[in-house]
Amino acid sequence: MNAKTYKKQFVGSLESLYGKDEAESFFYLILENKHQMKRIDLALNPHFDFSEEEVLVWEKIIKRLQKEEPIQYILGSTHFMDLSFKVTPEVLIPRPETEELVDWIINENKNRTKLRLLDIGTGSGCIAVSLAHHFSDFEVFAVDVSPQALKIAQQNALINKVKVNFLEIDILKAENLPHHFDIIVSNPPYVRNLEKKEIKNNVLEHEPHLALFVDDLDALIFYKKIAQLATKSLNNNGQLFFEINQYLGTEMQQLLNTSGFAEVEIRKDIYGNDRMTRAVWLEK
Repeated sequence: MNAKTYKKQFVGSLESLYGKDEAESFFYLILENKHQMKRIDLALNPHFDFSEEEVLVWEKIIKRLQKEEPIQYILGSTHFMDLSFKVTPEVLIPRPETEELVDWIINENKNRTKLRLLDIGTGSGCIAVSLAHHFSDFEVFAVDVSPQALKIAQQNALINKVKVNFLEIDILKAENLPHHFDIIVSNPPYVRNLEKKEIKNNVLEHEPHLALFVDDLDALIFYKKIAQLATKSLNNNGQLFFEINQYLGTEMQQLLNTSGFAEVEIRKDIYGNDRMTRAVWLEK
């Protein structure tokens, strides 16, 4: 079947669920993943055909998309900070907002060398691997409570040819961190159960709840614990970065201030939501 003709059929089968633009974006993601062709390649080769076997592969993908399974899990990979990452249902799919957090860390430390950095709750390893790729002389550590997530993160470090020291740690039970650090970053679970109604089905039904949700009555549980550990493990002038719940920016600022951090700053994401924070630890 002609690929351009099939595109119309593909988009038509998904448009009511995702909208035309997103359905088209899926088509080109699959085209690149399965046929190593970009949008421009198809435009330059309008007579390109799919074989019967290839159409069967596409039809299976359509059925999974119709069940609202994330395209990243279907293809088994995604891009983050211009790097390729393996993703499975054991890890969260990296978000554009998290790229903004990584950009902030890079910009704050672009003139620094040989620092030690820790990523808490690493998941796919997207933060730790991206920073290790950018700062080749940093000593990068990453921890997670999930051994399955750590296996994926380790594979992503290999895929992107960087060295990251991975450790299995339940941060809520930890009394100390394994070293002293110049930078600690975390994108911990922060979605309250009361906010589930705002979550799309493709996330709610397929991504790991362990990495997403916290109790409504203790929504900052991970931030409190990490801030406490950071006061003992950050070097002087050490930086603490978080991705945060958009509704809890004020509470996060208060938490970091009362924990003894200085220069607390909240930043908005590309959508105008309070999404990330940075604080500095000054030795008392």
